[in-house]
Amino acid sequence: MALHFMSDKELTRLEILRDLASGRLTTPAAAQLLGLERRQVQRLAKAYQQQGATALISKKRGQPSNRRTPSDVKTQALDLIRERYSGFGPTLAAEKLRELHGIFIGRETLRIWMLEAGLWADRQKRRGRVYQGAPQGLLHGRR
Repeated sequence: MALHFMSDKELTRLEILRDLASGRLTTPAAAQLLGLERRQVQRLAKAYQQQGATALISKKRGQPSNRRTPSDVKTQALDLIRERYSGFGPTLAAEKLRELHGIFIGRETLRIWMLEAGLWADRQKRRGRVYQGAPQGLLHGRR
């Protein structure tokens, strides 16, 4: 027997569709509770009757996003940053990649990539450095 996980939204749909199937709710009332059109509720109810609760689980779960940047673009961008822009932060690096190389990447995306690759540390990590001065007597030539 396979184990299926449902989100809170999917569990709410399941409860409402159970009530609809048992006759405790009407289709228009279920549509209002779910924030869907009557036709969508009928489609969900039909799928629930045929396939059970698994019909309500998103089919996109575990799939990569359609908006994901191709891995070769990521590799090319990180290689360029390593070679030419190693001291740059994500904002300036994104500008240089766009202006000089035609690679259009948002600075927040680039920030995450640079953090993962160890090419940049955000302000909080850099702030963690502690510099201690010389002992008081050594500053003035005394011991």
